Amino acid sequence: MTTRIRTHNLGFPRMGANRELKRALESTWAGKTAETELLAVARRLRAEHWRLQQAAGIDWIPSNDFSLYDQMLDACRLVGAIPERFRALGTGLEAYFAMARGEPSGSIRAMEMTKWFDTNYHYLVPELEKGQEFHLASTKPFDEFAEALALGIRTVPVLIGPLTFLQLAKTSGAKFNRFGLMARLVPVYAEALRRLREAGAEWVQLDEPAFALDLDAAALAAARDAYAALRTAAPGLRILLATYFGGLGDNLSAVCRLPVDALHVDAVRAPAELDRWLAELPSTMALSLGVVDGRNVWKNDYDASLDLLRRAQAALGSERLLVSPSCSLLHVPHGLDREVRLDAEIKSWLAFAREKLAEVAELARLMGPQGDAEALSRNRTVAARRRRHPQVRVAAVRNRLAAVAADDLRRKNPYAVRWARQQARLRLPSLPTTTIGSFPQTADVRAARARFRKGETTAADYERFREAETAACVRWQEEIGLDVLVHGEFERTDMVEYFGEQLAGFVFTENGWVQSYGSRCVKPPIIFGDVARPRPMTVRWSTYAQSLTLKPMKAMLTGPITILQWSFVRNDQPRRDTAWQIALALRDEVRDLEAAGLPIVQIDEPALREGLPLRRADWRAYLDWAGQAFRLASSGVRDDTQIHTHMCYCEFDDVMDDIAALDADVISIEASRSGMELLKTFATFRYPNGVGPGVWDIHSPRVPPMGEMLGLLCAAQAVIPRDQLWVNPDCGLKTRQWKEVEPALRNLVEAARAARN
Repeated sequence: MTTRIRTHNLGFPRMGANRELKRALESTWAGKTAETELLAVARRLRAEHWRLQQAAGIDWIPSNDFSLYDQMLDACRLVGAIPERFRALGTGLEAYFAMARGEPSGSIRAMEMTKWFDTNYHYLVPELEKGQEFHLASTKPFDEFAEALALGIRTVPVLIGPLTFLQLAKTSGAKFNRFGLMARLVPVYAEALRRLREAGAEWVQLDEPAFALDLDAAALAAARDAYAALRTAAPGLRILLATYFGGLGDNLSAVCRLPVDALHVDAVRAPAELDRWLAELPSTMALSLGVVDGRNVWKNDYDASLDLLRRAQAALGSERLLVSPSCSLLHVPHGLDREVRLDAEIKSWLAFAREKLAEVAELARLMGPQGDAEALSRNRTVAARRRRHPQVRVAAVRNRLAAVAADDLRRKNPYAVRWARQQARLRLPSLPTTTIGSFPQTADVRAARARFRKGETTAADYERFREAETAACVRWQEEIGLDVLVHGEFERTDMVEYFGEQLAGFVFTENGWVQSYGSRCVKPPIIFGDVARPRPMTVRWSTYAQSLTLKPMKAMLTGPITILQWSFVRNDQPRRDTAWQIALALRDEVRDLEAAGLPIVQIDEPALREGLPLRRADWRAYLDWAGQAFRLASSGVRDDTQIHTHMCYCEFDDVMDDIAALDADVISIEASRSGMELLKTFATFRYPNGVGPGVWDIHSPRVPPMGEMLGLLCAAQAVIPRDQLWVNPDCGLKTRQWKEVEPALRNLVEAARAARN
């Protein structure tokens, strides 16, 4: 009898179909509900998600993929890697959330946050010291396994692997080899595995996406020693090593020699590695082949997936093969069932988390002896309809892209010439102050938007409301003495969604929410066809705001790479082509803003570095076309129009040349959460243009005192020439409350004044 191919899922979205976890978290943080109610909501969601996966036909269902905030933060708690400044808070949720968000009184700063590989998910960065001690300090994986087992579901517990934990951590104090800590860390993992085996677990999944990175000999040696020790830690417990987000490349042989029982690989990102996987996989090891894209929303191409699966089946047999998504489904929305307004044709091209589980199960059935000719035919029909859709390929857009010339990719004069003309126009003081763009989206703003969308208020009334909010925001900025103002963005929801709604080639969901960090969810646009700008997008609100003040108003746009990275992007053409189509649309917008009298245009690119390929050998090609996309959007203006850009929460050291090559007149960047560590880069790299290292971490509710901001400014002045230095927060203020914004921005303005003196 032929063995049925098993199905495997690596992780499921946490927030719930209706973002129940988000609401419970924020209600708890606001003091409106007790922690016990939050924990009850979390427990209900976990049970719902396990049962959903079981009903979908998934054999290996994960547990411990759920988190109240972040899986890396959970890993820190598990192994007792709690930074010293939080230890006095104990081991409960108060300490847990303080690590993520900072202590509300402002006395303790949060842990640093950055992007999870090349995704738009943010993780909390572990902080390790030389001589770091570890101990098993959390029962979360065991508790959640027991919860599922009580429901009759024997799950596969998921832990962040020890290599990835150390690779992604930051080290403090004296320099040391982080992998030297592996010998202290592994015993804690061994104890966790023993506890899971005692609880009844048969398999454990150790997530090691770090194997998709460039790793040195020390990292590979540490991994080898770690897995050799874990192999014997819990006899009878089998280990699945999960890699994803890319191919294994030169790490492949080392990974295949690790003493584990199964290997998961990302066959969406690296299908060309299949022959090497099959050739080097030991006969004792099973293969979980990730053929369903866990990071994008397009329906699976069954023919392409079946080709990979059949080749693997021929080499391994059915008993050693599993079919799975490429990675955790954390990165896609929950399900399509609540999308009632989405164009029916385009909706038929899509698959969210629930639909991807169904695809995994259907692929397993298609691999069986009976097959399913009808399912395969339906899949082929949908793919053919998508290819023929008239908005997918538009001749005018493609002709304009083909006509882009070298002069379209650069400003007419160098920065020194531009700066003199901009200063003559703007007349700014030294250390000019500004914000990154958005101001708080209060309950009143959200309620007014909701009433308008429900038809409970007229367009004229909603317009007057937004004008009033904008006017109040402009007056307040003038009152506290900011030098360059913004309009507050009260007409906008998400910084990408707002633009996508006005561009051809995009569609939007009602409930396609994806977790970005903590309780923060975003609803990425879906780019399905060629991109163009039918009409101006931001001119009306920017010109209205400028009419209210004599101070310079900064118009706000989201850059082409960020729109690309924070959208679900079409998978039928190179990402470069889509980025340049977006850039041409933004180029038109920038020119219209200039013609309308706006003296400054900010084109935000927080996602530029996150788009870097995981392997350094692939960086050059990406940085070339990504930088060209920014310059294509920004270079069609006069010398006296000042172009700003903004970047946040990523490491810049190794791409500073390319950031400088963007040739923005001013760049504002995150710096405060990391204690101005970024300034080390500016000490060695002579950045040629204006720069604003943030002095206020807006991802925490903490209000930094004026003296702290002044200290950061003094540190910045030590490495950045005064005439190039700007003063600003780390990021936009949309997620903050006015009670935090008002004192913090007043402190920022006072710090700038003190620094000028």
